[in-house]
Amino acid sequence: MRSYFEFASRTPTLAVTFVATLVFLVLVFPNLPIGGESLDMKPGYSHEEAMASMEEYGPEGRTTYAWGSAVLDTLFPICYVTLFAGLIYRFRLTEGTWVLAFIPVIAGLGDLGENAQITTMLLQYPDVGVTQVAWASAFTIFKGWIGPVYQILGLGLFLVAMARIAVRAIRDRMGGS
Repeated sequence: MRSYFEFASRTPTLAVTFVATLVFLVLVFPNLPIGGESLDMKPGYSHEEAMASMEEYGPEGRTTYAWGSAVLDTLFPICYVTLFAGLIYRFRLTEGTWVLAFIPVIAGLGDLGENAQITTMLLQYPDVGVTQVAWASAFTIFKGWIGPVYQILGLGLFLVAMARIAVRAIRDRMGGS
């Protein structure tokens, strides 16, 4: 797993996964014609809420959403997990904290679990059980909870590294004058 983190922390990998993550967030997901708010963007939902959403999507929206969840929303976690695992690994404060790079991996696994549940519900509609929705909602809630953890950690470590570089540059300038 450490070799994956080393790969993820390389500058070209970080650049590509950053751009890919932005493309998914800004261009792809907002423009999927599903006919309503996606379940995985909600903070959790009941059986009744899930059924109402899936009814709102209509047959074409459910098909599009199922395809998007199974294909696009499987590629998306690969991108953001690689991005944030790479940031956390590359900019870790001490060698021993490299294991923190597992946090986005765990989040990505939860996201894939959510995608599997949502895809299954969309394909089974209207025969969707309460337990199925409970599992899907639990994965969505987990994703909503763990997301800010790895995002703040990754961006925070990056900002600390950039601040250190800036301080060194200022010191070098002042010492070199």
